[in-house]
Amino acid sequence: MATTTSTLDDLRRRIDEIDDRLHDLIMERAEIVEAVAGAKARGRVAALRPGREARILRRLVARHRGGFPRTVLVRLWRELISGAVMMQGGFAVAVSALEEMPDYWDLARDHFGSHIPMTAFHSLGEALRALTDGKVAVAVLPMPAEGEREPWWPLLARSGAAAPRVLARLPFAGRGNARGDGGLDALAVGHAEPDPTDADRSLIALELAGELSRARLIGALKDAGLAVTLFAAHEPGGEGAWHLVEIDDGVAEEDPRLAKALATLGDQIARVAHLGSYAKPIAPAALGQRGDGRQP
Repeated sequence: MATTTSTLDDLRRRIDEIDDRLHDLIMERAEIVEAVAGAKARGRVAALRPGREARILRRLVARHRGGFPRTVLVRLWRELISGAVMMQGGFAVAVSALEEMPDYWDLARDHFGSHIPMTAFHSLGEALRALTDGKVAVAVLPMPAEGEREPWWPLLARSGAAAPRVLARLPFAGRGNARGDGGLDALAVGHAEPDPTDADRSLIALELAGELSRARLIGALKDAGLAVTLFAAHEPGGEGAWHLVEIDDGVAEEDPRLAKALATLGDQIARVAHLGSYAKPIAPAALGQRGDGRQP
């Protein structure tokens, strides 16, 4: 049976009413954000809470029903979260664009919001300097990989406890319409307190004091109950070699499993640097996507 004009008008009026209710709720949410911002300012708590953001998005994706795309649902909430961060002021992002500028820029925009101030830097050092100088709150850097000639992560490892730390992995919930090949990942680095969730990965850098094979290091961690999901090495001339391991769990500095592994390796480890952690991204299948992150 054909839908009459009268019925269409009624449906459109209902949509308008729902839009008004949604808008009212957004304004109510903003009022609460202002109260939270006031409490954070008094307690000197950072505006960025990557773990809480991850928990919010995971919960919404899990409870979602109907034909509205989950990826668009995430996009809506990312912008809501971005607006809340902007209300608290002073938030800007540095993007280490390098030659893959569209990919990293688009990842940063999709994660932090379309109106967050962002600046592209064509070197890793410039992006990190903008962060350490306080010009930005977060730097978006390439995901570490084996075989890099000048990786950025040893700079953090050598900088001590005051260094910025990894806060998030991008993308967290599906890829948008990236202008590049869409296959790159990035890490967001900044100054914030650890914000664990129930599904995290941790990055740990280890400076070697002697010869240590990759197999022995990974084996020691595995025997202690820590599974390695990424490994990279850096051997600068005239300095101690560094190994980077990504652990498939949240690992705090005092984690007894890490202490057990280090005890096994003994004097072969000169220094350990905790480079931060991130919430595991939502799986493409949970978003209604293919394994490559694209819509079916």
